[in-house]
Amino acid sequence: MSRGHLLPSDKEELPSDILEKYICAGKIAAKVREDIKRSVKEGMLLLEVCEMVEEKIRGLGGKPAFPCNISVNEVAAHYTSPPEDDRKIPEGALVKIDIGVHVDGYIADTATTLCFNPTYEDMVYAAEKALENAINLMRPGMLIPKISSEIQATIERFGFKPISNLTGHEVDRYVIHSGKTIPNVSHLSMDKVHLGRVYAVEPFVTLKEAFGKVKDGPEKHIFRLVKRKSLKDPNLHGILKFIEENFKTLPFAERWIKKYYSKDYAYRKALSDLLSLKCLVAYPVFIEASLKPVAQAEHTIYVSREGPIVLT
Repeated sequence: MSRGHLLPSDKEELPSDILEKYICAGKIAAKVREDIKRSVKEGMLLLEVCEMVEEKIRGLGGKPAFPCNISVNEVAAHYTSPPEDDRKIPEGALVKIDIGVHVDGYIADTATTLCFNPTYEDMVYAAEKALENAINLMRPGMLIPKISSEIQATIERFGFKPISNLTGHEVDRYVIHSGKTIPNVSHLSMDKVHLGRVYAVEPFVTLKEAFGKVKDGPEKHIFRLVKRKSLKDPNLHGILKFIEENFKTLPFAERWIKKYYSKDYAYRKALSDLLSLKCLVAYPVFIEASLKPVAQAEHTIYVSREGPIVLT
């Protein structure tokens, strides 16, 4: 569907029925986030955490808007467990858990950082405070660069550095990264926050001596449909149809596809072939370029006439 069918004009709020779906998705995401804070411990399998998050979302009546991201230490984003992942949360780790929920395609996106190392507690607090200060500025007509400058200034006041090439983002139906971005560093732009829009704000913070950017890692375990094709191969046609019917344009995990096939070879080859045909894209894991630890905080916000409404 085109954006014109999904979004109000810059002078309108969302219809109440659509806003209710965003609110419902936000409540589910917030509950899962708070539950997971109490459940995750050092030594747990990353796979166990991912499946726990996704199962809780489904149990509360939502659907995952993307695979649970569990990013440890210098990994900033886009890591989800592949099938049979045997990695565990190490002692003294900094663990980002990024959770997405959708209700009828209307998405709430939230993240928290679990700190198992007292050394990094101030860094986690800096991310949370930068998020809080940014949200307070999320009003109709506010220039996005003012929000970005506040995020950067807050982080730097605590003696840390923002990740300059990761951003917050506008959210649309079945589209996680849509429309305007909200950088975490000062920049020049005339982009504004608009009434009736939904935004995910997500400061990423690292150490002052870090490079302050992320690079692509070698692993890719998250995929997304980008092009529909009529395929002669019935195996590929079947899996592409399954992806479209179940995930539409939202990201999905390799783990989720494995459940569609009984043999590892079948689903791995199918994913590889669909990537080659450019029907799918894969998300590389993001790693802080100097391998320094990263903290993250995130909420999804609806911009009303009265100001920001935190959905998560």
